Amino acid sequence: MIAPTIPELVARAALHPFLGEHLAMGTGPFEGQAVARRRDVELLSAYEPIYDITVHSGVQSLTADLASAARFGDELGFQAETLRAQDGRTVPCDPFQDSLDDPELVALDRMVRAMHAINFLGSQQHGLLFLRVHERLLKSVKYDHGRHFSNILVSFGLNPGRIVIELPSAAVAHRTFVSYLTKSYQRHGFKVAGNLPNAGQIISVSDMAVSDSARLDFVKMNASSALRDSMVKPLVTYAARLRIPLIFNRVVDAAQFEQLQQYDVRFVQGPLFAAHDKVE
Repeated sequence: MIAPTIPELVARAALHPFLGEHLAMGTGPFEGQAVARRRDVELLSAYEPIYDITVHSGVQSLTADLASAARFGDELGFQAETLRAQDGRTVPCDPFQDSLDDPELVALDRMVRAMHAINFLGSQQHGLLFLRVHERLLKSVKYDHGRHFSNILVSFGLNPGRIVIELPSAAVAHRTFVSYLTKSYQRHGFKVAGNLPNAGQIISVSDMAVSDSARLDFVKMNASSALRDSMVKPLVTYAARLRIPLIFNRVVDAAQFEQLQQYDVRFVQGPLFAAHDKVE
């Protein structure tokens, strides 16, 4: 079955009572992609690659010629980022930085995630799409997390199994809450990743997997924090024991990348890699 294109998906979104008001095809320099409009601001999608660096042995060192390093391995998937249109170009944007009441935040979060999914899946990109969920949305929606978004994707002819819902560290810090969220999102067809608030939290992830039958599909850890606290090796060992893929994110430079490689890290993402490989 041929996946629907971006224009086809935007046309389907036009029939949705909420998304139809905010999603449209871009024009000018943003032609060909879906954009979201809120309060006279045009929001767009960008994607940061998540690499499996164990695949290609030819990327052992970046320090010699970082500028020529166009690829670092095979992509596991991509992390969606939100940009804002400004004078015909794009700049980073946090659409949630304004003070929003809960209903508006929930609506904005859903709108942005729908835009990212349309642009990614509608452009026939490979791999998984990681989508962050705002902490307040998780608290504002009282039950059945993931049902609304899953229903939209299925109605558009898209597969929720290509989406990884990424839980914030504040949610992962509460074992009962993250267990419930994981089971709820997975029940609606999504994969789930959890950001570790600290290295020690992986023990709670382990306990949850054993006692609650709720296993995260991925865990993420801030590379800078893990390196600073000398916790990369223990984390890699523990994650391997759990058989849960561990992604070190926010890798900012070649020095950090070289250090991570010393500990047989497999998955990485961050500004370093996004600067050299972009989804068009």
